[in-house]
Amino acid sequence: MIELSTRYDPLAIEPLLQELWCERKRFSPSLDEGAARFSMVIPPPNVTGLLHIGHALNATLQDILARYKRLRGYDVLWLPGVDHAGIATQFVVERDLISRGIDPRTLSKEGLIGEILAYKDRHGNQIFAQLKKLGASLDFSRSRFTMDDGFQDAVQTVFRRLFKEGLVYLGDYITNFCVRCQTALSDLEVNHQSEPGSLWLIRYPAKDRAAGDGVVVATTRPETMLGDVAVAVHPDDPRYRPYKEGTLVLPLVGRDIPLIEDAFVDPEFGSGAVKITPFHDFQDFEAAKRHGLTGIHVFDKDGKVILPGPYFGLDRFEARKRVVEDLKDQGLLVETAPYEVPAGRCYRCGSVIEPLVSRQWFVKMKSLAEPAIAAVKEGRLRFIPEGWVRTYEEWMTNIKDWCISRQIAWGHPIEALVCRGCGSAFLKEEGKPGDPCPNCTTGRLEEETDVLDTWFSSALWPFATLGWPRQTLELARFYPTDTIVTGFDILFFWVARMIMMGLKFTSDVPFRDVYIHALIRDEHGQKMSKSKGNVIDPVDMMEKYGTDALRFTLAILAVQGRDIRLSEGRIQGYRTFMNKIWNLARFAFMNAGTTERVKHCFTEPPAALNPADHWILSRLDGVVKKTSDLLDAYDFSGAANLLYHFTWDELCDWYVELSKIPLRGGEGDEKAESARHTLLFTLSCTLKLLHPFIPFITEHLYALGVGDLNGFEGAGFPDPSAISFDENKAEDFAKVIGLIGRVRTLRGEHGLGPAEPLEVFALSRNAPLLKLASELKPSIESLARCKLIGLDERLAPEGLWWRTSDGTLDVFARPLRQAADIAAEKARLLKEVQKIEGEIKVLKARLDNQGFREHAPALVISEHLERMELLAKKRDSALEHIGTIQDHDSGLRS
Repeated sequence: MIELSTRYDPLAIEPLLQELWCERKRFSPSLDEGAARFSMVIPPPNVTGLLHIGHALNATLQDILARYKRLRGYDVLWLPGVDHAGIATQFVVERDLISRGIDPRTLSKEGLIGEILAYKDRHGNQIFAQLKKLGASLDFSRSRFTMDDGFQDAVQTVFRRLFKEGLVYLGDYITNFCVRCQTALSDLEVNHQSEPGSLWLIRYPAKDRAAGDGVVVATTRPETMLGDVAVAVHPDDPRYRPYKEGTLVLPLVGRDIPLIEDAFVDPEFGSGAVKITPFHDFQDFEAAKRHGLTGIHVFDKDGKVILPGPYFGLDRFEARKRVVEDLKDQGLLVETAPYEVPAGRCYRCGSVIEPLVSRQWFVKMKSLAEPAIAAVKEGRLRFIPEGWVRTYEEWMTNIKDWCISRQIAWGHPIEALVCRGCGSAFLKEEGKPGDPCPNCTTGRLEEETDVLDTWFSSALWPFATLGWPRQTLELARFYPTDTIVTGFDILFFWVARMIMMGLKFTSDVPFRDVYIHALIRDEHGQKMSKSKGNVIDPVDMMEKYGTDALRFTLAILAVQGRDIRLSEGRIQGYRTFMNKIWNLARFAFMNAGTTERVKHCFTEPPAALNPADHWILSRLDGVVKKTSDLLDAYDFSGAANLLYHFTWDELCDWYVELSKIPLRGGEGDEKAESARHTLLFTLSCTLKLLHPFIPFITEHLYALGVGDLNGFEGAGFPDPSAISFDENKAEDFAKVIGLIGRVRTLRGEHGLGPAEPLEVFALSRNAPLLKLASELKPSIESLARCKLIGLDERLAPEGLWWRTSDGTLDVFARPLRQAADIAAEKARLLKEVQKIEGEIKVLKARLDNQGFREHAPALVISEHLERMELLAKKRDSALEHIGTIQDHDSGLRS
C-alpha cells in the first residue's frame, strides 16, 4: 500500500525534485527529427538580477507551455540565459563601489570593467537558482550570456553588415542624455511623466520699439533661454502680425533673434509664443532645421552651463533660479503660474533627462520596420491578445532611427574607427588607430570608445542563442522559435526589434506567436513598489506556501488583457487546493490496496460499471479536450479555472463522496473494483492535466502511482479516445447530482441550516432516472442531508412544498417539522421580494443612465444585466412560492 502523510509538505518534496530533474537532464531536447518540435527563449533577466513577481509570472506561463507540449509528445527546447544589461549592471556596481568607499570615477575603463566582472562572478546567475526553485523546466545546459564569445561574434557580425549596407551611421543629433549615468538613452529608456512645475511668461523686447513692447514667450525651462535662436508663433495667430519677420532681443543676453512662424506651435499654450532652443529641445531641433537656424550648446554632459558669463559653471537647476531672479530684476518676468510639466527621467537612476546634441551612432529603422509590419499583416506572426497589433503597427509605422551608442564602460564595443577631423567612420577591420583618414588630409583615425545599447544585442536573442552566425544543428531544428511570452512594457524595447533583426538576418520571423501578459498589481490595483511597501516577493511566497501554490495563483489570475490583482491571501487560498489534491491521492491510495494495483489502474483505462463512474469519466473526457483547447489559445486562466473546479467540485466533492458506498465492498466485489479503478485512473489523468501548472506535487504523486521516479518522463497527455463511458448513464447520473444540488439550493434559499432535516420528493417521466435515484437513495440522503420519501412519474405530493424544476425533473422539499409557521414563511418571502425589487431598481436606474452606458466597461454592463436576470428569476421563484402558500392556506381554511 502507498502511504501518504496526513498533510502535504512542499518543502520536503520540492528540493528533491529540483535536484532529480537537473541530475537526469529531464529538460534537454532529444533532437529526434521524427518528433514534432517546440521551442522558446526566455526573456533574459539581468545577469545580477533577482527573481521578482513579474519574472515569476512570465516564467510560470512559459513553463506551463513547455510542460504541456512535452506531455503532447513534442521535442521541447526552452532556452535560458542572462543579459549583461549595460547601464543597469554598471549602475548597480558603481553603487556597490561607493558603498565600499571607492569613487567609480577614479577607475580607468578597464578597472571598472574588472570590478563589474568580479561583481558578476560574486552575484551573477543567482536568478538561475531561483528559476529552478520556481520549477522552470529550462535546459540550463544550453544557458547563454549576451557577452559570451559566441554572442559577441553574432553582435559584431550584425554591426558590420548593417554598417556596410549603410544602415548604421554616425551623426550629430539630439538625444536623451542622463547626466548621472553619463550616457545617451533611446526614447524607450526614458520614463515620461507629468510633474508639478511652473510656466513662466517672459517678455522678449522688440528691437524696433515701433512694433510694440515685444512678445511674451511661454516656457517651462527658462534656464535654456541662454541658447535661444528664435521665437516661434503659429502662422495663423493674429496677435503677432505686427512682429512678423521682425527681430527680438534675447533677454539677459542681448543677442538679436528672429520671430518665425511654424505650424508646430500651439496657439493655446501659454501666450501662443515659444522660444526655440535647438540643442536642448526635440521639437526645437526639428524646427531649427526647417528654418535653417544654428543651435547653441547651453549645458555640458554634467548638466552645467558652458556659456561664458554670469551663469557659467552653474548646475541647470541652479541656473534656472538665477535666470528667473535676473528676469524679475529687469522687469521682464510677466507671470509665473503652476503647471504640470512633462518630464523625462532615466529609466535606471531616475535623473531628469537633458536633451543634448552630440555625435552618436544610429541605425536607420524605416527599411527594417517595413518587413516587420508586413509579417504581422500577412499572418506569419500574431499577437495574443490581438489588440496589441494596432499598437505595434502604429509604433512601427512612425518609428525613428535608433540611437545605439552608449557612453559607458560595460557593453559590446563598437568596433569602429572615427576621424575626429571630418567625422568619417570606418569599420575596425579597415585600418588601425593613428592611421591617416582616407577622407580628409588632416585627420587621424581613433578607436571608438562607446559601447552598443544593451537592446542591440538583446534583439538578436532568438537566433544568436542557437548559434548564429554558425549554421548549428540547434538553429536548423529550433528556429524560428514558436512563442515568446513577455510583458507589454518591453514590446518596443525588445519584441519589435527582435522581429526586425530576425527578418533581416535569417529571412524569417523569430517566433510565430507573441503572448503579452498583463502587469501584476497589488490587491487594490496599485502598482507594486518598495516605497509603498506592497511588493510581494515570490521567493518568500514559495518558502511560505510552496511553489505550486504560487504558480497556480499566478496562472489562474492571468486573464488575457486584464491586470492581475495579487495578494498573499490568494496564494494562501490556493495552498489549500494543494492539500485537497494531496488528500484526494491519499484517499485513492488507501482504498487501492497493492502498489501493483495502483500502477495498473493509473495506466490502464477502466471498464466502468457504476453510474457515478460513467459520469466522472464523461466529465474527464470533456475536461481533457477543453484543457487542450484553452492552452492552445493561451488561455492560462481559463484552463486553471476549469481544472480547479473539476478537481475540487466534481472529482473530490461529488465523485469521491459518491464512491465511498461502493468502495465498502470487499475483494472481488465488481462495483468496488470499478469505483477503485475509475478513481485511480481519473486521479492519474487529473495529475497529468494539472502538471504544467503545479509540477511538484503532481510529479511526486504520479511517480508514486506508477512506481517510477522518472514520473512524467515518457508519460503522455490524457487521450480522450481511451476514456470509455456510457453517455446516457452519465447524463442520468448528472441529473441525480442536479437533484442533490437543487435540494441544497432550496435549503439555502429558505434559510435552513445544513443540520435542519428535510423530506424530499422527486417527480419525473424519465423512468430510468427514477430507478437510478432509487438505487442511489443512500447517497442522495447522505449528500443532501434529507429523507427521500418518494419518487413518481406522474403524481406530485400534496401539501405545502418548496418546488424547483429543470423541465425533466421536479424536486419538492420541505422541513420535516410539519407544523411550519405559514404566516411567518409568507412574511419572510414578501420581505425577500421587496429586497430583490429594490436591488433591481438600483441596477435598472444605472443602466438607464446614458452616461453610465457610454463610459462603463462592456464587462461591467454585462455583469449588471446578468445580475438583473438572476434577481428576476429569484423574485419570480419567491412569488410562485407565496402563491403556493396562499393556495395551501385557503385549502386548509375551507
